Amino acid sequence: MQTSAFLGVSLAVIATLGWALNFIAPYVTGEYSLFDFMAVRYLIAGVLGCAGLILYRAQLRCLGPRRLWIAAGLGVTGCLGYGACITAGVVFGGPVLTPTFVSLVPVLLALLGNARNKTVRWCRLAIPLGFLTAGLLLSNLSSLQHAPANSGDWLAGLCFSVGAVVVWVGFSVINQKHLQALAPSATGVWTALMLTGSGIATLCLVPLAQMLGLFKLPTLGFGFAQAGPLYAWCLFIALMSTLIGAWAWNAATQRLPMVLSSQLIALESLFASLLGLWFSTRWPTLMETAGIAAVLIGVVLAVRIILTARQPATTRHALKEIRQ
Repeated sequence: MQTSAFLGVSLAVIATLGWALNFIAPYVTGEYSLFDFMAVRYLIAGVLGCAGLILYRAQLRCLGPRRLWIAAGLGVTGCLGYGACITAGVVFGGPVLTPTFVSLVPVLLALLGNARNKTVRWCRLAIPLGFLTAGLLLSNLSSLQHAPANSGDWLAGLCFSVGAVVVWVGFSVINQKHLQALAPSATGVWTALMLTGSGIATLCLVPLAQMLGLFKLPTLGFGFAQAGPLYAWCLFIALMSTLIGAWAWNAATQRLPMVLSSQLIALESLFASLLGLWFSTRWPTLMETAGIAAVLIGVVLAVRIILTARQPATTRHALKEIRQ
């Protein structure tokens, strides 16, 4: 039991650390622009998706034309759209604001589920929601203090952070709805289709971005001597967040009860904030530390209250599986 649980937690840490790497894009572009990074990053994701389609080509028969388009569209919004929002949020709002907002996603999904099928009295959620509110307030005040004077950077960072949350919640709800209607054997090709969709959308946007002069690759050079670090970071983040992150999380959820695994998702925002602060070469302020801590406490409390009330039987079954 202890070995399986320890392995499950370790895998969850690896997965959330891999996902947190998505937030460091603004710090690793070097002399190249964020548009260069985004283009290379999601073109690599598209190549990985195409490789997945070849690997899982037999599963394509499980999906009709409508679902093919839905999966590709989810890739555009959930991968490319979400990635653009968190990158812009970090650029304008700093290393703490966007990860703090994104940490709300598990709670919002749980609250939506409770609104549809009420299993927890809303008054029981007052304490965790109070922690979340206080944490967000502290994070916003801290980011406002670090924003340049007489600029709309803080407001832009706030808008992009909220946009990231909206996109990810919408993606999660729609994706879960369609995954529940799929055969378990079709999940591999579904993921590959999403990655392919994000790559194709990026390829379509490249000419427009080039017309607007957003790329620096044509000027600074495409060669490995010049752009090698950019390519390496894009490949590393794509592999860690897409392949290794997904594999590690699936393996973790097989070894942990749902209540624990759902709470461990909050580690993504913690890692994202710490990585951002490290790349910014500064320590978190007292206000940032308090904000991150309050949000994490609120997430853990809220998810635990909702899931323990909603699925006690499932939790007992999962714990039994671990003991075996």
